[in-house]
Order: sequence, then C-alpha cells, then structure tokens
Amino acid sequence: MIKTILITGAGSGFAEAAAIGMAKAGHIIIATAQIAPQVAALRNKVAELGLDNIRVEKLDLLDPYDVAFAQRFDIDVLWNNAGIGESGPISEIPIDLVRRNYETNVFKPLELTQGFIAKWMKQKKRAKIVFTSSMGGLFTPAGWGTYVSTKHALESIAEAIAQEVAPFGIKVQTINPGAYLTGYNETMADTAFRWLDDNRNFTKRDELRATFDALLASPQGHLDPQEMIDRMIAIVPADTGKFRNVCPQFVEDMLKEAQATAWTAEI
Repeated sequence: MIKTILITGAGSGFAEAAAIGMAKAGHIIIATAQIAPQVAALRNKVAELGLDNIRVEKLDLLDPYDVAFAQRFDIDVLWNNAGIGESGPISEIPIDLVRRNYETNVFKPLELTQGFIAKWMKQKKRAKIVFTSSMGGLFTPAGWGTYVSTKHALESIAEAIAQEVAPFGIKVQTINPGAYLTGYNETMADTAFRWLDDNRNFTKRDELRATFDALLASPQGHLDPQEMIDRMIAIVPADTGKFRNVCPQFVEDMLKEAQATAWTAEI
C-alpha cells in the first residue's frame, strides 16, 4: 500500500537516501530539512532524479511556525529522524548543551508527535510513528553520555506511546542504527573540543581525542550505511514488523550481551 510519509532531518545522511529510496518504491514523501541550503540541495537532487512524489520542505523543529506548517500535512507515517549530538564527559559538560540536545532530540520530536496523534485521533485515522533512536539508546559508552541519554529517553517515550495509542490503531517503531559511516559520529566527536579546557577540566583533550579516534577507526566504527538505508526503506512504510529494529545483527547481539551483563555489574 502506498503511504504518505513525513520525514524530519532528511537533508542528509540516512533519511535523505531512504526518502529517495521510498519514493522510488512509489511512496509519497514529504522530506524536510532544517535549513534552507539543505532544502534547495535536496530539491535539486529530487528534480534531477525526476521524482515528482517527493515534496521537500523546511522544518526546523525549534521554529514553531515550521512545526505548525508541517502539521497541516495529511500523512500516514511520521518518521522522527532529526537530531543533534553532543559528545564529551557528562560529568563535566556544560548543562546548557545538555538542555539543547534534549530540546532537539526529545522535547521537540515529542511535541510534533503529540500534534499528529491529536490530529489522527480526531480523524479516527490509523497511522504510524517511527523514531530514529540509536544503538546508543540501549547502552551507554563513556564520553557519549549526553547524546545517548536522549536516545534512552526516546526509547521510553516510544514504548509508552505505543501502549497508549495501540487501541486506536496507531503503531510505533524505533530504528536503532549501529556506527555507520555517515559522518554523523565523526562530527559529533568534535563537539566536546569546543569547551574542554585542560586548565579547567579533569578530562584531558588529548586523552579524549585518542579514545574517540580509536573507536571511530575500528571496523565497527565505520560500517557501510547502505545496509541501514535498505532496512529503513523497508521498515518505515511497513504495516507490520518489530517494535525495535537494531542493525546490523552483530550490534544487536552486543547490546543484548551488555544488557544481560548489567544485572551482574558491581560498583
């Protein structure tokens, strides 16, 4: 069945490629991007591909006028994909950066979602909500605590919403990518060095940089994103499937092992 799908944060990365893939599969796509240059670039790309079933619009979740405009669309699927990431030790990170990460990754997607749920309830419409979470929504590596805690929050929000709206025919899923090479993790790793100061912080810049570089250099740190894109193209429009969708399989296995180990961890 053809679906009308609204995607946030589709100006780059996974969601841009998945938007194009789902359009090629026949779905009607409203691909949104945060800033005008991303909108223009994606419109040009869509025109070059001859895809007249993708509409590209600006949607900055922090702009109430953008959000109000987006909620006029009549859609079958809301894919909450937009997000930002702050790295660095959460024991030292400035609190305003934590708040900003939660505003973009948790509060604003929730606000957008609540608006569509209210609309669907009035319409008695069966619909679907998808959240882009992360492998980091299910475990917490040091140095990434701020970002992954927002994804932990999304996991709880998605589980709660799923139970609350199931009686009304609205479905909820999460997508949990591993460390695919899209540039997102590499860019996020740089954010801590805007504020880390060896004269003030006990976390030293060179030591943290070495830790991040080692992680990002490992084969598990730069997986081919096409595998995840293909999964997203299949998962987002589907009427059935798993609530949680971790990819690739070895990451799912690692997360299950880490969660089991948490029950025996000692201080």
